[in-house]
Amino acid sequence: MPGTSERITRLLEEGMAAIAAAGSESDLLDAKGRFFGKKGAVSGILKGVAGLPMEERKAVGEGANRARAELESAFDGRLAEIREKERQRKEGRERIDVTLPGRGPIPGHRHPVSRTMSDILAVFRRLGFSVQCGPDVEKDYYNFEALNFPPEHPARDMQDTFYVESAAGDLVLRTHTSPIQIRTMERMKPPVRIIAPGTVYRSDSDITHSPMFHQVEGLAVDRNITMADLKGLLTEFCRMTFGSGKPLRFRPSYFPFTEPSAEVDIQCVICGGTGCRVCKESGWLEILGAGMVDPAVFGFVGYDPEEYAGFAFGMGVERIAMLRHGISDIRLFFENDIRFLSQF
Repeated sequence: MPGTSERITRLLEEGMAAIAAAGSESDLLDAKGRFFGKKGAVSGILKGVAGLPMEERKAVGEGANRARAELESAFDGRLAEIREKERQRKEGRERIDVTLPGRGPIPGHRHPVSRTMSDILAVFRRLGFSVQCGPDVEKDYYNFEALNFPPEHPARDMQDTFYVESAAGDLVLRTHTSPIQIRTMERMKPPVRIIAPGTVYRSDSDITHSPMFHQVEGLAVDRNITMADLKGLLTEFCRMTFGSGKPLRFRPSYFPFTEPSAEVDIQCVICGGTGCRVCKESGWLEILGAGMVDPAVFGFVGYDPEEYAGFAFGMGVERIAMLRHGISDIRLFFENDIRFLSQF
């Protein structure tokens, strides 16, 4: 093999230069692969030794093995240098000052939505209401039909929701906690005075709506209950929650399960009533819906509408939390940003 010795010498020089120039462990491994790895140039020469004349085999084999040994030695030395530099760099960046006081774990605290929910329940307990709960996955009957939403009722579109596959085909993720009211009236006779907290689900998502949020609904059924009782209760709730002097208004609305119905608004706490994107430039924010229970609903639970009357109301907990803390975007509650949550 004419010129093999010169080729080995050239490969040794090029390999040494590549090893010296390697700035990282990756570069170093690349140089090893090209020059003296299993498929490198030096290994290729050794594989060809068997085809050389007998008098050349010894000299070429010794030269190739010597070159590989020198390259391996240079590789090991350069690898040690690179790793030591990386260790020193990390040590400088991650140096620990042992004279500093110890850092204990950051204490946790309740989420602002959980705190607001707890505060709302505490207010209504003081006003004589008991707490009732129900399933998140609900039957269509309890979520819609028993609340005066027939199957083809257009008001269902307002609560376009998430349906769950089942053999009966009648399961939904509840769109409100109103099913708890129906379940409670089925097993209790008047007087009834309950609040129903829980998670609800709707196909909504913007700065004031979330596809999953929390709700508290209330129901009172007894003889001689009037709209005046409802208005007095909600006015007192707003006073206890937001403080005295906060403007409040009731305006006519429509719900299939109450008649008459009303929306309750409070002056926007973000802009002070001057108008902003949160209140849609109106100066007011809706905080809950309410009304007198429709007699048709009493027909589903066996209550006599000639003897009993009742009122119901429902509010979004996140909306109340936004008003209490001056938060302009409901999505902040669910992003788990510790910088936001640590403010509460």
